[in-house]
Amino acid sequence: MKRQSSLRAASATALTLGLGLFTFTGAASAAAPKGSSDAGHALFIETDAAAGNTVLSYLRATDGTISFAGSYSTGGNGASAAGATADPLASQGGLTLVNDNKELIATNPGSDTVSVFSVDGTALDLVQQISSQGLFPDSVASSGKYVAVVNAGGAGSVAEYVLRGHRLVALADDVRSLGLSNTTPPDFHHAAGEVGYTPNGQHLVITTKLSTNAYDVFSVGDHGTLGAVPVVTPSVNDLPFAFVFDNAGNVVATEASNSSVTTYRVNADGTLTSLGTVSDGAVALCWISTANGYFFGSNAGSASVSTFDESNTGSPQLVDATAASTHAGTTDSVVSPDAHYLYVESGGAGTVDAFAIGTGGSLTPLETIFNIPEASEGIAAS
Repeated sequence: MKRQSSLRAASATALTLGLGLFTFTGAASAAAPKGSSDAGHALFIETDAAAGNTVLSYLRATDGTISFAGSYSTGGNGASAAGATADPLASQGGLTLVNDNKELIATNPGSDTVSVFSVDGTALDLVQQISSQGLFPDSVASSGKYVAVVNAGGAGSVAEYVLRGHRLVALADDVRSLGLSNTTPPDFHHAAGEVGYTPNGQHLVITTKLSTNAYDVFSVGDHGTLGAVPVVTPSVNDLPFAFVFDNAGNVVATEASNSSVTTYRVNADGTLTSLGTVSDGAVALCWISTANGYFFGSNAGSASVSTFDESNTGSPQLVDATAASTHAGTTDSVVSPDAHYLYVESGGAGTVDAFAIGTGGSLTPLETIFNIPEASEGIAAS
């Protein structure tokens, strides 16, 4: 209990740093990009506003800089997890591109729905708003035509859908409880952190944070049917938050209690085998992106991004504890599809920092976009 109490205090302090520095002044603004533009490349940001959730669209230039393109209502409402400040969803994957970037799915935790947009460059068309079949949806993942949504409120649940055209169709009897020790709205330390399909589509992985300090892994059948109950593997360090997959299909996860990255092999039976863990020595490493064999971790309490890679055995290795400095309340991030650029949200400051990804996983600052609503969370790039 002493360790958990210290963690709560440290995280709460970290995530309140820098709040109130900037305010949203209408449509988001950005410096005009220096490079030539391409209507096929976009950056999307979810505001998660309680009075009406919105997706902000930006044009990405060939040099990685961005310019504001439009604002699109999801038709639903955002909400904040209890205790959250810079990161209202307290999750990764709250805004997700699916089906080769043809659709964008946004979570509406204040309405218990998800919204589906069709995507045409930077332009969005709201096609559907559908029940998440639970409370406080905060993360979305896809594998082929299947889409999974995690609900973080109450006991938590995961619901699965099939994508038909631009619409989601709920799979009958495919909602599974997570058995979280949680509330509604969820406590940001105890809510589910992320859902993701393994690269082979055979398993669905969910982080439970402090509720059980574990990874829940569901089997995925031939027709998308989830296993009746998850296989549960305790995390190496407390507060497993977010993850990506490496080239071998291993889980590369952030465990925020001591700002660590831990890798796990996913076994055929759904169990996870730890391959190693390493800390960056920062505060509140929660979010993670990957490009070219490198992993970029967002440190919410240190306003920085750390870079990691892996050994030949899949064990994580710290490359640079402070690969880049950001703004207060560093949260979610995304890598461009060509793996050339990293975009990092700072919910405490209302900014997005753009970086060029270089050799050895180095990060070179390109620009900072201001005037994004504070405590926005959810980012995607096409």
